[in-house]
Amino acid sequence: MASGRQSSKQMEQAGGAAAVAEPVAAVKPRSRARMMRQYDLVERVRSYNPNTDEDLLNRAYVYAMMAHGEQIRASGDPYFSHPLEVAAILTNLKLDDATIVAALLHDTIEDTEATRTEIDNMFGPEIGALVEGLTKLKRLELVSREAKQAENLRKLLLAIADDVRVLLIKLADRLHNMRTLEFVPPASRQRIAEETLDIYAPLAGRMGMQEMREELEDLSFRSLDPEAFTVVMQRLDALAERNRNLIGEIESQLSANLARHGIAAEVTGRRKRPFSIWTKMERKSVGFEQLSDIYGFRVVLDNVEACYRALGVVHTTWPMVPGRFKDYISTPKQNDYRSLHTTVIGPGQQRVELQFRTREMNQIAEYGIAAHAFYKDGVGSPTELLNRESNAFAWLRHTIEMLSESSNPEEFLEHTKLELFHDQVFCFTPKGKLIALPRKANVVDFAYAVHTDVGNSAVGCKINGKFAPLSSELQNGDEVEVLTSPVQSAPPAAWESLAVTGKARAAIRRATRVAMRDQYAGLGRRIVERLFARAKIDYADDKLKGALPRLARASVEEVMASVGRGEIKASDVARAMYPDYKEERIARFGGKKEASDKAVVGKPVETGKVSSVIPIGGLHSGLPVKFAPNGGAVPGDRIVGIVTPGEGITIYPIQSPALTEFEEEPERWLDVKWDIDETTPQRFPARLFVQNVNEPGSLAQIAGVIAEHDGNIDNINMSRRSPDFTELTIDLEVYDLKHLSAIIAQLRAKDVVAHVERVNG
Repeated sequence: MASGRQSSKQMEQAGGAAAVAEPVAAVKPRSRARMMRQYDLVERVRSYNPNTDEDLLNRAYVYAMMAHGEQIRASGDPYFSHPLEVAAILTNLKLDDATIVAALLHDTIEDTEATRTEIDNMFGPEIGALVEGLTKLKRLELVSREAKQAENLRKLLLAIADDVRVLLIKLADRLHNMRTLEFVPPASRQRIAEETLDIYAPLAGRMGMQEMREELEDLSFRSLDPEAFTVVMQRLDALAERNRNLIGEIESQLSANLARHGIAAEVTGRRKRPFSIWTKMERKSVGFEQLSDIYGFRVVLDNVEACYRALGVVHTTWPMVPGRFKDYISTPKQNDYRSLHTTVIGPGQQRVELQFRTREMNQIAEYGIAAHAFYKDGVGSPTELLNRESNAFAWLRHTIEMLSESSNPEEFLEHTKLELFHDQVFCFTPKGKLIALPRKANVVDFAYAVHTDVGNSAVGCKINGKFAPLSSELQNGDEVEVLTSPVQSAPPAAWESLAVTGKARAAIRRATRVAMRDQYAGLGRRIVERLFARAKIDYADDKLKGALPRLARASVEEVMASVGRGEIKASDVARAMYPDYKEERIARFGGKKEASDKAVVGKPVETGKVSSVIPIGGLHSGLPVKFAPNGGAVPGDRIVGIVTPGEGITIYPIQSPALTEFEEEPERWLDVKWDIDETTPQRFPARLFVQNVNEPGSLAQIAGVIAEHDGNIDNINMSRRSPDFTELTIDLEVYDLKHLSAIIAQLRAKDVVAHVERVNG
């Protein structure tokens, strides 16, 4: 065959190149394994893909070897040994020719004189795109300052989105680098190990590649905490010595027992991995001796029915440990993992964990998304295939969709890390849709997992048909009904501290930001319209749109929000629209001599000027409003608003001494009025100073008066000025000035009260 002749010639070239590189490699002599040859690589691929393109593999082998030339790794090995080992790892996953070739070439653009154009011409644009995607990933540093780390993680996932084989090659690349981490300088070693444990190992797990995840975790663990790793390994070795025949004994007993019941099965046992044991010790705060399920056994069967039959045989042979049975066949994990899990008390009273699965399930458990045969004919691109067959890839696509919704890289990093690390709980909607959430998730997380609009408008819930708080932690199998209200368009900001999932937190932050922006825009619009009304000039959104470039804002709403936040003055908006506009400063204090300053501030609004006055409806009026910090304000008070940049309006009673602080800033003053809906009463803050007789029960009498008159006490501060009297500062909530006055009058009527007055902040 032509390909055979070509292969023979290339092998000669490969031998020559290796001979040139040999003296360089001898700088750091050590014993090392023989590099894989061309025919070894071809045979590995042909073992699972008889239709492999041998010529393509041979050309890629020689091209990569020649491109890397005499480059050496930190270990002293020829650099070409690294892409060869990466390709070997991927042949174990039985991946297609393009993936193997891209693995051989993955460092050529970055580290040699090869170009994307050259690779496209020699190997085709598909392989060129894979190599370029990996070149971009190589430049990313995923353990750094959080913002930079988050941005790099974005790029990683976006590169994977184009072709998931980029991720598989990257994981194999990282696995081989971790296997040779001992040759890397200590500072870099720490960063690489942290990066692997934080990002790559969980990502491999999320893609269902458990074998790779476990090896990456153990290698990182050994590098980051060598003492702990050594201790765990010593304990495991000692345990293995004590129970030398236990695994074989359980394997033979279990196989014989299943055979007696006519069930054909492959039983293999192994002990748990060091990192898995260490994390369990830390999570449960127990010592090694207190861990019981050190051994795990995998039972591979012909079909799903056999899995359940085998489970029954085991449970009737050995006692089951309560609470340790999990059925991932009927409810698979999001990474496509399917299996039955149980723990029993086996021979020697040793706890033994068992997993029952079919051969297909076993393939997916070991290889994850790589188990979906990329080299099948007529199935479309690998990405299209995974969209159809893989829940793990669906999670990846969902994570990437979050990129477009998150403007803040730290938020995205938080979301992704939460999604990577948490184990899951499975719940159902009333219509039977399965929702997978991290453990400890609550109804708020569930609502946002269903849909962002459901989360934003959630007001209550039912769990298994019973009313429950939105903060209720969910359990496996819960049926959750979220009760919504069209009146609530944005969630309370406090929900962010309740939410567990990154998606819910990000959505709550986003909704809160939008709600605050809308509030500021509403306030800004009223301030602008008020100024235009006073100046007797026309305002229209269309006219403002033409002035947006002068205000350096993209939209009318942005301008209004900036005015509301105090970033732009209303007069700046007027000047942008009407360049001839001249601002007339309205004196508040220190203004025109013929007008009393305080009279100007406190003067009732004239009928003809009502349109320039901003109505205040309380804390939930749609405006960013708060009340004077040391005394508040209540309906019935004559009030004034003070604009604080970035905070909104603070409402003060006109008699408040704190207003003197703003005498020199008349542009911050707003004319405001109460606009209370009497059909929906709401409470407002006020403060009382009470001097009472120091005797038993006096505080109870004062609190009793406030309670009897439907007042609500927020806070009480007490101080003793003399042995006979106690001074109280009481923060309370009342409906209006009439309500507050009634409480004050009743307090004055009490014998234990020597003096009471309202505090004006």
